[in-house]
Amino acid sequence: MACGGNPDSSGSPDDMNWHLFRGDAALSGYIDIRLPKNPILLWTFKRDSRTVSSPVVDDGTTYWCDKKGVICGVNINGKPIFEYDLQTAVEATPMIYDSILYIGRIDGKMTALSLSEKDIIWTYETTGQITASPNSVCFEGRQAIIFGSYDNFLHCVSNKDGAEIKRFETGYYLSGTVAVRKKYAIFGGCDSWLRIINCKTGIQTDSLLLDAYVPASPAIMGDYCYIGDYSGNIYKLQVENGKIVRHKKIMNPTNKNGSFVSVPAITSETAYFLTGDRHLYSIDLKEPTVNWKYRLKGNVGESSPVICRDKVIVCTKTGIISIINANNGKLEWEYDAGEQIVSSPAVIKDRFLILTTKGTLLCFGKKQCEPTVFIEQQD
Repeated sequence: MACGGNPDSSGSPDDMNWHLFRGDAALSGYIDIRLPKNPILLWTFKRDSRTVSSPVVDDGTTYWCDKKGVICGVNINGKPIFEYDLQTAVEATPMIYDSILYIGRIDGKMTALSLSEKDIIWTYETTGQITASPNSVCFEGRQAIIFGSYDNFLHCVSNKDGAEIKRFETGYYLSGTVAVRKKYAIFGGCDSWLRIINCKTGIQTDSLLLDAYVPASPAIMGDYCYIGDYSGNIYKLQVENGKIVRHKKIMNPTNKNGSFVSVPAITSETAYFLTGDRHLYSIDLKEPTVNWKYRLKGNVGESSPVICRDKVIVCTKTGIISIINANNGKLEWEYDAGEQIVSSPAVIKDRFLILTTKGTLLCFGKKQCEPTVFIEQQD
């Protein structure tokens, strides 16, 4: 099957889609959409079922999966319109490609679910749990999805029927999403190695041993890749033709107990990192030097920042949602969700969505939109 689509696209001002938990296949965490000025809470949907998933959006409908394996879909007005029970534990964030929802499961299976038919198309089985979102890739001329498993393999399977195309062995668990740009896939693992795969040839082209294991995902912008290890080190790599031509550590651990479990958000000039010392850092990528740092109210946890033009959305584990001016690090807006947040924001035109660990979906937007509506659905 020939490849189609543009997985590198990060959307446009008319976009009502957020198909990956970082917005695009490169996991940049950047989208060219302006956030509403002084956003208000438009509606809240409470399902009362715990989740660690991030929300994804397809044509204005928001999807996620709770820890029991129930996939939920809520439309642009906060009304439930989709539900499917996988009947198994799930911690991963879904990915949507061409109206198909792909989701990894704790029992080691990757499932493709048709959103229109509300039925499973295929299931692919690994021998270890899957905790991260898959990514879409053109692999050896075929449209495929690529993902890691706790069975110590990177798996690449056909998105049409779930047939295995290729797998790559690693030294330990893979818990982060693979970043994809053009024909290259880049990922880190719990064996502390970062690896690069040429998806056109199906061959590993380079690797780099980091100082500690990698629990999360890299982010790519142009020829540069940014990634953090669990100890709190952050690295910048220049990749050309699948080879790491330069690499340097641009940040050391900010404290003894510091760790790095979120994904950087990057533009062509600046990177934004959440660190274990409860700060959001802005790093000038040319030097690199610290532009500014902002101390957050509470531990940062696993959530990752998202850049929307000149603003950065940040969520803390303690439930504080903040919008920071990307140029000067000044707080512009804040909201206390009252519940823990470990997921990353989803952003579409005129709105952004946040999912709490209790399964509460919050939708923020312009004041002229409809007033706040609270919808509760019991599990």
